[in-house]
Amino acid sequence: MAWIILFIAGLLEVVWAYFMKQSAGFTRLWPSVITLTAMTGSFALLSWSMRVLPLGTAYTVWTGIGAVGAFALGVMFLGESLNLMRLTAALLILSGLVLMRLSATS
Repeated sequence: MAWIILFIAGLLEVVWAYFMKQSAGFTRLWPSVITLTAMTGSFALLSWSMRVLPLGTAYTVWTGIGAVGAFALGVMFLGESLNLMRLTAALLILSGLVLMRLSATS
């Protein structure tokens, strides 16, 4: 269950990162509200998952989901560039997440 909670926390990290960009430095109300709400949920779920999972594993997976997810949203919806080097970097992060999961004892 801790892994599912951690995955949801990572997805919420992607949400808050995207809406933080949309908030234009917290000058737009609803994107700011969504950012702060998703941030709170993400941190709460990360904290909950750390009751069971080791700190290094949980934090690495959480930030990795956020990094790869934010990269994907940036490319898909914000017109950010997609080139071989950026794609390779994202795939390396994803590979690290898989290895962290496979190496975990919980």
